Amino acid sequence: MMKKYLWSFALSAVVLAGCGQKEPPPAPVAAPAPVVSAPAPAPVPAEEKVLNIYNWPDYVPEGMIAAFEKESGIKVNYDTFETNEALHAKLVAGNTGYDIVVPGSVFAKPQIEGGMFQPLDKAKIKNLANLDAPIMATLAKNTDPDNKHLVPWAWGFTTVGINKAKVTKALGKLPMPENAWDLVFKPEYTSKLKSCGIAYLDSPTEIIPVALHYIGKDAYSNDPADYKLAADMLAKVRKDVRIFSSTMIDDIAGGKACVAIGWSGDINQAAARATENKSKDVIESLLPSTGALIFFDTMAITKDAKHPNNAAAFIDFYLRPENAAAMANDMGYPTANKAAMDKIKPEIAGNKSIFVEADYMAKMIAPSSFSNEAREAMSTVYNGFKKGK
Repeated sequence: MMKKYLWSFALSAVVLAGCGQKEPPPAPVAAPAPVVSAPAPAPVPAEEKVLNIYNWPDYVPEGMIAAFEKESGIKVNYDTFETNEALHAKLVAGNTGYDIVVPGSVFAKPQIEGGMFQPLDKAKIKNLANLDAPIMATLAKNTDPDNKHLVPWAWGFTTVGINKAKVTKALGKLPMPENAWDLVFKPEYTSKLKSCGIAYLDSPTEIIPVALHYIGKDAYSNDPADYKLAADMLAKVRKDVRIFSSTMIDDIAGGKACVAIGWSGDINQAAARATENKSKDVIESLLPSTGALIFFDTMAITKDAKHPNNAAAFIDFYLRPENAAAMANDMGYPTANKAAMDKIKPEIAGNKSIFVEADYMAKMIAPSSFSNEAREAMSTVYNGFKKGK
C-alpha cells in the first residue's frame, strides 16, 4: 500500500512538471550594508610661530627674548603695562591679544576665579620642578589652589627706598626713624623730606595696603571703615608728596625723589643705575621694622591665548636655572627658582634687601585679595587722596 502511494505521488509530480509549473526561486539574499566609517577628525592646525607677552617694564634680562626667538624660531611681541589695574582692565574686557600676562598675585586670584586664565599643561613645562616648594605652597594657599594656573616670574616687596645722603641732609638733626614707614607717613618726617622729593607708586593697590598696615589694620582688609581711617592718615601728608610715579626707577635714580614707596627690585635697579652713571648717591631699599608687603608676579596663559603651546615653551625656557638667575642678577628681584640659586652673583644673593633673611621674612605681610566692596573703597580713598580732597 505504501509503495503504491509513493508511486502515485511521483507520477503526480511528473504530471505537474509536464504542465509547466516550476519550483519557486530561492529568496534573494540581501547584500551586506556598506560599512560607513566615522569621518577622520580635522587636523589641528599648527600654531603660527608667534608669541604675545604682556609684562611689567624693566623686568626681563637683556638678550633673553632674542635667545628664545633664536632657539625656538618663535617671534615674540613683548609689550608692557605700568600697573595691575591696567592689566586687569584689559583682561576683563576680553580678547586681549596676549598669550602670556604677568599679574601680581593679589589680582591673580579673582582673575583665576573669573576664568580669565587657562590651566597649565604641566606636561609641557618640565622645568616646573625647579621652583621653590615653599613659595609654590604659599601661592597655592593664598592665590592659586593646586598651582593650576600661575608660574612665578619673580617676587619682591613693597617698601621704602631712600637716597641716603639727601635724606640725611633734609632731616638735619632729626634722626632716622626705627620704622622706615615713618619717612613717608609721619608728618614730622614728610614735612622735612618734601624739600628733596617724596614719591608714591601711582597705584591704589600698592599705596592703600601699606597705609592700612602702618595704622595697624589688616593690609588686605575688607572692612570699608578701615579705609576711612587710612584716608585720614594719608590726608595729613598729602601736601608733602611730590610725585605719583609710574617710572619709579628713573625718578629715584634721576634725583626727582629722595624717598619713595616703591618695589624693592625697582629701588635696587635705581641704585645700580646711579652707580652706572657714576653718581655719588647711595640708594637703599629699606626693611621697615614692622615688615614690608611681599608680592609675587606670576606668569599666566590667557583664556583667549592663540598660541598656548608657544606660551608653554617660553615658560619652560624661562624656568631654566640660568635664565632665572639672569633675571635676579640683572633686575635685582629674587627668583622663585631654587635651581638657579648657585648661578646668582654673590653680591645679589647676599643682598638682604633682595633675598631677605629668615627672621625678616617672618615679618613680611603675605598677599591676599579684596572683595569688590573693598576695591571700591580703596579706589575712592586713593583717588580722593591723590586729588588732595
